[in-house]
Amino acid sequence: MESLGTFLKSRRDRVTPDRIGLRTYGTTRRVPGLRREELAQLAGVSAGYYTRLEQGQAGTASEQVLDALARVLRLDQVEIVHLHNLARRSGTSGLREPPPEQPHPRVLTLLESLDDASPAIVLGRRGDVLAWNRAGHALMAEHLPFDAPHDPARRPSIPRMFFLDPLTRDLYRNWHELAPIHVAYLRLTAGRYPTDARLAELIGELTMRCDAFAGLWATGDVADCTVGAMRLLHPTVGAVDVDYQVWLQPDSPDHRLEIYTPNGTSSADALRLLTRPG
Repeated sequence: MESLGTFLKSRRDRVTPDRIGLRTYGTTRRVPGLRREELAQLAGVSAGYYTRLEQGQAGTASEQVLDALARVLRLDQVEIVHLHNLARRSGTSGLREPPPEQPHPRVLTLLESLDDASPAIVLGRRGDVLAWNRAGHALMAEHLPFDAPHDPARRPSIPRMFFLDPLTRDLYRNWHELAPIHVAYLRLTAGRYPTDARLAELIGELTMRCDAFAGLWATGDVADCTVGAMRLLHPTVGAVDVDYQVWLQPDSPDHRLEIYTPNGTSSADALRLLTRPG
C-alpha cells in the first residue's frame, strides 16, 4: 500500500521549477522536479520537517501543512483528498481482515427496478461484483455463472478480470484507455481503506502478475471514476459502445451502482439482442 512520503515524492518529481515560476539560473539539477528544500520553502515549512515527512518520520501532518504542499504541487481535488487520506493513515498500523461485503437491500431494490434490458452491476469497495441484473451479467461476464456474486468466496473481481482474465481483456476495444483509470481509482480506494488486508492482497497480486498494472501503479496517478465510455467487442453480439455512470449509495458509501447505457442506435440494437429472451 502507498505511503504519504511515496506519494509526495512522486508529485514532487512532476513539478518542474519553470512550471511554478522558480528561477534556477541555469544551474544543473540532479532531480527531475523540485528539490525537497525548494518544496519546503515554497510551502512555508522547514526543510528538515519536510524531509522527515517524506521519510515517514514526522508523525501526522496538519491540514494546513498538507494544503500548503498541495498548493505548491498543483494537486487536483482528487489528489488532495488522497493526500489527506494518506496523512490520516499514518496514525494506523497493520492490516485487518474485513468482514464480507453485503449489498444494502435498498441498492438491490433499485437494481431490480431497472429494466432487465438496462445493464447494471453493484460493486463493492475492492471492485467485487456484489450483484448484477441479467443484462449486466450478459454484457460484462456472460462466461461466468450468474449466481457467482451470491457467494463471497466466488464473487467476480472486476480488477482481477480486467487485468488477468484474457476473455475480459479481449472484451474491451479501448482496454489501454481504461486501464490507467482502473489503476488510478484503485489507488484512491487504497488511500481510503489503508487497513483492508484484502485490498492490499489484490494490489500485490496484480502488481506481481501483470506488468501493465505494475507499470501504471508506478506512475502514482490517482483519480476518481464516475463516468466514461466503454468500447466493447462482445463475443455474442459484436461491437457495442456503452457509456457507464456510477451512482453512489448513501446507505452503503463503500458500494457503487454502475449503469451502462448504449451509445448509438447499433449499440442499442445489440443490447436488445443480447437480452432478448431465449
